[in-house]
Amino acid sequence: MAQDETAAPGAGEDDLELSDFDAEERLAVLKAERDEYRDKFMRALAEAENSRKRAERDRREAEQYGSTRLARDLLPVYDNLSRALAAIPEESRVASAALIEGVELTLRELSNVMQKHGVTTITPAVGDMFDPQMHQAMFEAPLPGTKAGQIIQVMTEGFMLYDRLLRPAQVGVSSNPG
Repeated sequence: MAQDETAAPGAGEDDLELSDFDAEERLAVLKAERDEYRDKFMRALAEAENSRKRAERDRREAEQYGSTRLARDLLPVYDNLSRALAAIPEESRVASAALIEGVELTLRELSNVMQKHGVTTITPAVGDMFDPQMHQAMFEAPLPGTKAGQIIQVMTEGFMLYDRLLRPAQVGVSSNPG
């Protein structure tokens, strides 16, 4: 018998009878371990949910704002078509009616395509107040009959891509103190 006890020391510890105190202690340890695993599981579950939400948000942003570079590259085309139409003298309009109509249709189609993809124009009017979030001041000048901060000239329109600014509208601003 002595050989059996020395041959396997510590083997079959579960086979030993534990006193009530030892069983309670063991139960407390197992409950603490269970609570720790439950906490780890809940954290992992929350992290997985946060990752899913983050991936969904990133996908939406990529879908909406992925065309930012292309949209910015199209803005000079819009500007040039607008300037071309504005530069046509009145006396040439009748003789070049078909050409003018073609340029207007091209500009309108470009505007429609840009709107379809979330690009909207920022068109300030003379007399509006300067908004540094939407406008870029190209110059300041005192103009009688205006208040400081009023727009006195619009050089180019600005553009938004959904809720992000692509390009601010370029404007002249009054510097009148009154």
